[in-house]
Amino acid sequence: MTKHRSHSAAFKRQVAEEFIAGEALHALSKRHDISRQLIRIWVGKFEAGALDDDVQAADLLQEYEAKIAALERMVGRQALEIEMLKGALKQAPRPKSANTSVVTGPVASPPAGGAN
Repeated sequence: MTKHRSHSAAFKRQVAEEFIAGEALHALSKRHDISRQLIRIWVGKFEAGALDDDVQAADLLQEYEAKIAALERMVGRQALEIEMLKGALKQAPRPKSANTSVVTGPVASPPAGGAN
């Protein structure tokens, strides 16, 4: 499976402008090692104004805001889960006779058979 490359908006604009200036689609495709269909898509976006710096910045900002919102939801779920687990821990029965420690755990019982 091939890895998808990511091209900058400036590169996309450059390729689209070269095509609009009259360079052959096949020659552009060979020179930049990209598909002709991708060049057509970039030209369409360029003509629609979607490759402008302001549009790119707005898209990036919207993407970051969506990521932040997703992370905030995740933090909220984790906070609720922590509170639920704390409540369950308080409700859990604890043996009264066993000596336990948070650090060491329950005291080990002596081995059966009295090993010396």
